[in-house]
Amino acid sequence: MDKLPDIVRSLPYLLQGALLSIAITVLALISGFLIGLPLALLRVYGNKAASSFAQAYSVVLRGLPSLVVLFILFYGISSVIKIPPFLAGCIALGFCSSAYQMELLRGAIQSVSPGQMLAARALGMTQVQAITAIVLPQALRLAIPSWSNEAAIVIKDSSLVYAVGLAELLRRSQQVAARTYQSFIVYSLCALIYFTMTFVTNRGLDRAEKVFRLPTPMEEAH
Repeated sequence: MDKLPDIVRSLPYLLQGALLSIAITVLALISGFLIGLPLALLRVYGNKAASSFAQAYSVVLRGLPSLVVLFILFYGISSVIKIPPFLAGCIALGFCSSAYQMELLRGAIQSVSPGQMLAARALGMTQVQAITAIVLPQALRLAIPSWSNEAAIVIKDSSLVYAVGLAELLRRSQQVAARTYQSFIVYSLCALIYFTMTFVTNRGLDRAEKVFRLPTPMEEAH
């Protein structure tokens, strides 16, 4: 236990790595959403070619390990265009997340009653106006529970960027464990930090789900 003070002194160093993991997670989720939402709309409302492209994108990205995508970007494309490890991690996880977000958003869009689209078109709205004003506001609310699960997955997958030398939480935990020879304590602390990040994220999104939950017909009657 004589190494315990060294581990305590290393806690700020580990928390800095956790902040880097959070930054990667946030950027990957945002980029995944920005890519996944248009693809989900193409999948539902696009013509046959556009829908097939979106489906193929989803099948390919969901069929590849995130680490392989990261290596392709960092070691493959970087031979032509230099990509920093942080950016490579954000892009790789963003692409992988976009395929899953596309599917969960597609499901949420399709769960909105088709009659609402027909009613909006009957009132003179264009398809784009009906999607943006009627369908998407409801679909995004319905997608929150599934999106919460995706956020937790990306938080955990952010640990993969250690493989390209980025000093995020897991990489720093390895360094502290090697220095203190207290692997069990250090990695348990690392696991606790990951659990805390995931737990706080899920609780926050659970709260958002309750705030933005669509009222049931019975609740609307009251």
